[in-house]
Formats: sequence, structure tokens, C-alpha cells
Amino acid sequence: MRSTTRAFAAMDGMEHRLCRWIHRAGHCRPMRSLFSVVGRLGDGMIWYLLLLYLPMAEGKNGLVAAISMAFGALFGLLVYKTLKTFLVRERPFISYPDIHCLSAPLDRYSFPSGHTLHAVFFAVVAVAWFPQLGPLLYGFAAMIALSRPVLGLHYPTDVVVGGLIGWALALFVLLLVPPHAVM
Repeated sequence: MRSTTRAFAAMDGMEHRLCRWIHRAGHCRPMRSLFSVVGRLGDGMIWYLLLLYLPMAEGKNGLVAAISMAFGALFGLLVYKTLKTFLVRERPFISYPDIHCLSAPLDRYSFPSGHTLHAVFFAVVAVAWFPQLGPLLYGFAAMIALSRPVLGLHYPTDVVVGGLIGWALALFVLLLVPPHAVM
């Protein structure tokens, strides 16, 4: 057994109770429906719409922000796909029969959460450029993060690490292209 697989097996056991507790919300039909919709929007659709909206609503600054977010998101995709390929953490619904898959996953492995990575990344970068979007985007990013264990797709540490990677990537992109660099 690979050392990362053993490490994840130990973490999974410690997180199982918390994961099961969060997942209980998905047993309530309205909650499951809400988090399924949030999760599907987090597949990318909401971020594609944001990238289209910003240039139309905010002009040149919106275009620069959208381009920097698009390149950052592509890099984020590369990072999380690479990590998932090498770290191969099985999803909770695969490892534990008391956790059910309530929404189809986009890929096989769990660590880190790409949905959370991108939600945090887009929220942090967009709000740095356009602070008025803060309540909406931060709230939506939190809902996406919560949706992952509720739907049985991720462990809490998948979500936390995905969020940290998204935050770090956002800071890097903001260093390269600071808000309002173009007026």
C-alpha cells in the first residue's frame, strides 16, 4: 500500500464521524435539492457566467479581471487534477456504506475538492476587484464548500485543503495582476 494511501486511510477513519454528521443534511429532501443545485452550479457554470458578466458590467477592469481569473482557474484545474491523480483518495461514499452519493461526481478521487478550490479562488479574486460582490460570492463559495460533504462527495479535509489552495492561487493571481491595474 502506498504511503499516501495509508495516510488517507488513517485520516478517513478520523473524519468518518464528522463526514457522516455533515452528510445527514443530505437526507432531508429540500436540503439535498438545494445542495445538488449549488453543487451543479459549482461545476463551472456560475464561474463561466461570472467571466462573461464582468466585462459587460465593468468594462476594461472587468475584462482584465475576467482574463486573470480564467488563467488562474486553468492553473487551478491543472493543480487539483494532478493532486487527485497522484494522491488517489477514495470518495467517502466509496469507502463507507453509510455515506451515500447524492450527486454524480465529476471524477473518481476526492482530494482536494476542485469545486471548493475554484469557488474560493473566484470569490477572492472577484471581490478584490469588485468588493460589492463580496456577500454574494463569499456566501456562494461557502455553500459550494458545504455541499461537497453534504452530498457524500468529499471529506471535510478535502474541502479545507481545496479552499486553501484556491485562496493561495487567488493571492498569487492578485500579485501578478493587482486589482484596478488598468483604469
